[in-house]
Formats: sequence, C-alpha cells, structure tokens
Amino acid sequence: MDAIDLLETIEEETGPDPRWSVLWLHGLGADGHDFVPLVPELARPGWPSVRFVFPHAPVRAVTINAGMRMRAWYDIRDFDLANRADADGVAVSTAQVGALLDREQARGIPPERIFLAGFSQGGAIALASALGRTTPLAGIVALSTYIPMSHADARARVTDAARRQPVFLAHGESDPVIPVQAGTATAATLTELGFDVTWRTYAMPHAVCPDEVRDLRDWFDRRFAG
Repeated sequence: MDAIDLLETIEEETGPDPRWSVLWLHGLGADGHDFVPLVPELARPGWPSVRFVFPHAPVRAVTINAGMRMRAWYDIRDFDLANRADADGVAVSTAQVGALLDREQARGIPPERIFLAGFSQGGAIALASALGRTTPLAGIVALSTYIPMSHADARARVTDAARRQPVFLAHGESDPVIPVQAGTATAATLTELGFDVTWRTYAMPHAVCPDEVRDLRDWFDRRFAG
C-alpha cells in the first residue's frame, strides 16, 4: 500500500505498551477528532492498555449536499437507503481501512485483538469491511448505521471468517438521518448471515447517548475477558 493511501489518524492510548487496538471511523462531515472525547468515557480502569485510532476520511464532493466537499467515506447520491451508497467509494474506503488494520498488525497487535468501530457513514464502512474479512477481528461496533449494499451483495460477500466477529449494533429510535428501521433490518441481515449480534435501541436521534456508552462498555468487557 502506497503511503498516500494511508489515511491520517489521531491516536489515544489508555496506557503504556497497548496490546489491543480500536479503529474508529467518524460520520459524514466530521473528522477523526469527533470521537476522541469518548475514550475517557468508554475505557474502564481494569481494561488492558488500548490504542484508539481515529482516521480522517478523505475530502470529497457529496451529491445530496449540493456537491459540497467534506470529509466522507463515500458519496451519498440519494436519500433512499437502497441507492444511497457510492459502491466505488465504499470499495476505496474499505481498502484504506484495511491498510490501517494491517498497520496495527505490523505494530504488534494481531487481528484477534483489533476492533473496528464506526458511527453512521463510518459504521457503514465498518460493516462493509467486516463482511469480507478473511481473518476475523476481535469485534465490530456499528452505531446508527446500515449495510451499504443490497442483501444479496452482503450474502455474496460474507466469509466464514467474518461470521466469527461479534457485532455491537445500536440505533436511535428517533433517528431522522438513518431511520431505526434500517438498523433493525441490518441486525436481521447480520443475524441471518450468521453473526453474533448484540442489538440495542435508545430514545435518541442520530447521536450517541450515555446508556449506549454503558452498554458498549459492557460489551467490550466481555470481549477483553474472553
């Protein structure tokens, strides 16, 4: 992978010599700084040292925002979820995420101790990346999001190794950006494909709430203990 393809990142480590990594992808129009404040809220004192990696998505024109250029993992061409994601953009972003996952492995963190997380558009890339994994990661976190491809394409893409990745999937019940029904459908699809899905909904819009952080913390607890 050429250096130009390795995205710029922000890193936060919860302790010295981290043995686990979490690669966290932001949503449309945000950047890697967006979820940095979550680290002290999420991490528990008893956890092993964790390196949180927050990449910046590339800047690109986004069709539904009148072609305005902003950080985005892919172009959004339509408000309809079935036609929303730019497939070429999804493919490029999953490759760039793959390069960052490879870098974590090169830094001594094996795939079974790397989590891939994302919110909204970042969560869609996390799910798209997860489906095609040939070596399973420690787990996938996908918040307020959806699978950016058809059910048939997801079924064709999924691997046996991918199915071994537990998934934490959560959504706001009053989300005006990505309706909660999209999250429900995503949970059903992933379950049908053979994933171990933890599915939660919360009384919130397109956001993250304290109860969600608590439940995610508990989910990480189980992964670290295992």
